[in-house]
Amino acid sequence: MSESQPEARNLPLHRSCPFDPPDEYKRLREEEPVSRVRFADGQEGWLLTKFKDVRDFLLDSRFSSDRNRAARTRHTHEKPKLPAGAMVSMDPPEHTRYRRMLAGQFTVRRVRELEPKIAGYVHQQLDAMAEAGPGVDLVQTFALPVPSLVICDLLGVPSRHRHDFQRWAQTVLNVDLPLAEVHRAKEQLFAFITDLVHEKQRHPHDDIISGLLHSPAEDRLTLEEIIGVSVLLLIAGHESTSNMLSIGAYALLRHPGELAKLRADPSLIDNAVEELLRYLSIVHLEFIRTATEEVEFAGHLIRPGETVKGSMVSANRDSDRYPDPDVLDLARKDVHHLTFGHGIHQCIAQQLARVELRVSFGLLFARFPTLRPAIAPEEVRFKDDSVAYGVKELPVAW
Repeated sequence: MSESQPEARNLPLHRSCPFDPPDEYKRLREEEPVSRVRFADGQEGWLLTKFKDVRDFLLDSRFSSDRNRAARTRHTHEKPKLPAGAMVSMDPPEHTRYRRMLAGQFTVRRVRELEPKIAGYVHQQLDAMAEAGPGVDLVQTFALPVPSLVICDLLGVPSRHRHDFQRWAQTVLNVDLPLAEVHRAKEQLFAFITDLVHEKQRHPHDDIISGLLHSPAEDRLTLEEIIGVSVLLLIAGHESTSNMLSIGAYALLRHPGELAKLRADPSLIDNAVEELLRYLSIVHLEFIRTATEEVEFAGHLIRPGETVKGSMVSANRDSDRYPDPDVLDLARKDVHHLTFGHGIHQCIAQQLARVELRVSFGLLFARFPTLRPAIAPEEVRFKDDSVAYGVKELPVAW
């Protein structure tokens, strides 16, 4: 076990290829899989880059998920106070309580029952594309509306407001915007959800927010907690999936051989979705934890209070876990990945995301078999400035 403290480096950020992780991760996996890093706020901590280490780290209860304890990974300003209901930043037993309340909303059976409705939203947006084209921005006409309409339906949010909350969510998740602008968007989003929750107190419907408000008294969350959980679900329920839809479609268009495989054998779609999730790893700033005690981990001594980042984008490209990890292979065997996390904080709505991706990709490429990018690769702008990586816009034609 090493007690020495090697020199800290900044977190890797530079990407030579927009589909690949930052370049430095490959060298770190091979030469220094557990390394010292300097975070944006000046604190030093640890970076894990190998699949096994990141997976084991996510299962280790000696690392806390409480964001109030952790260093800032991209921002330099003071950490904002987390709202009630921010379950992604909780440890057991508090986290367990929230997880139990929400788990029933996202079971495999319940999500499968939603599939015809999801397909209906996909067809609706494909019709809108056909009417507006040939030549549209795939992000605004397809990738963003589909998951937004689905989460509106589940939470009971009037779909006419989706453009507002999409704008607020994108601002809140942007790590490079001025702090005042982020705060203003957050206040608008919370005010909107607060009004909606109060309305559902008076007039409940068959949706998640109403279910939380009118659950048995012994399990019921407070009003403030329900507002916080609803904001979290609204943002997480559309932003990650919309980015995955747009950059996933672009990745397939840039890999015509793989897309041809999928067209020739539509039964590959489930595996194709898993491989795209692994290959693109769009929630590229996760996972952040803080040591609550002295931890011997992978031959290094991590001290109490030190921040540790387990890199999802690096773990999902580990050659010890995947043959030819930098190759997009829709027929890849054993494609299990860490994109939805691992352990108690594994994404609660992962089955919903999978169904949305499977239905959306399948119907999109069936409806528009000659779909192609309408701009050159060097003109595509990527979302390096957001918690969820993706493309800012994707003009396409057919």
